[in-house]
Amino acid sequence: MNTKQIGNLSTTIFGIFLSLVVLLAINSFVIINPGQAGVISILGKAKDGALLEGIHLKPPFITVIDVYDLTVQKFEVPAESSTKDLQNLTARFAINFRIDPIKVVEIRRKQGTLANIVSKIIAPQTQEAFKIAAAKRTVEEAITKRSELKEDFDTALGDRLDKYGIIILDTSVVDLTFSPEFARAVEEKQIAEQRAQRAVYIAREAEQEAQAEINRAKGKAEAQRLLAETLKAQGGQLVLQKEAIEAWKTGGAKMPNVLVMGEGSQGSIPFIFNLGKMENQS
Repeated sequence: MNTKQIGNLSTTIFGIFLSLVVLLAINSFVIINPGQAGVISILGKAKDGALLEGIHLKPPFITVIDVYDLTVQKFEVPAESSTKDLQNLTARFAINFRIDPIKVVEIRRKQGTLANIVSKIIAPQTQEAFKIAAAKRTVEEAITKRSELKEDFDTALGDRLDKYGIIILDTSVVDLTFSPEFARAVEEKQIAEQRAQRAVYIAREAEQEAQAEINRAKGKAEAQRLLAETLKAQGGQLVLQKEAIEAWKTGGAKMPNVLVMGEGSQGSIPFIFNLGKMENQS
């Protein structure tokens, strides 16, 4: 073997060695980004202690790293239950949660992937928590006291998921529906209440109108009584004549030009012109 061949062989061996070193170096550490946690498994066995953000060494070639997202996750989960009055109630919850970094290794060992966490843990526990909250109240109370239903649901769900290393941050009721039979019953009840309220309004209106009529009648009677007392008093005839003038003005009638009143008459009719006197003077 000549010198040139020896040189080429040395170059090849060096290149292979360098490649192995680079490959070994690449497989000897892992980078965990912020908001993530890693679980290291050596020959299929999960190692205690989660890998948090930063660079971590690992045994090359025999290690698998499972990375979990620790940021807030959101999933919508359906649920169905019976209320205290045995009415069917269905709901859809939007659940915001995150994985507890301290328990991420346990999660890897027992639940596996995030998809498994949602389908095998969160979904069935949501169903059970909704049953607990719905069973405490009637379907009408579940609708009218929706915030209380949500509080009971949050408490039950949080207690159930905490032991799995799942931290519930917030929940919201996206949809809450009930059976068609109950929907008709609610509609009929609302119609009956509206009719009852209308009847009460009409009764009050009639009562107020009747009272107004009574007040007007009392006022009119009092006015007549005062007028009668005035007419009996001295100068009452002048008051009566003034009332007649006002009535003619208000009604738009013409002044009477043919009114006959006996001379010296002291009758109660308030004629303005004593035409009997006018004829004698002529």
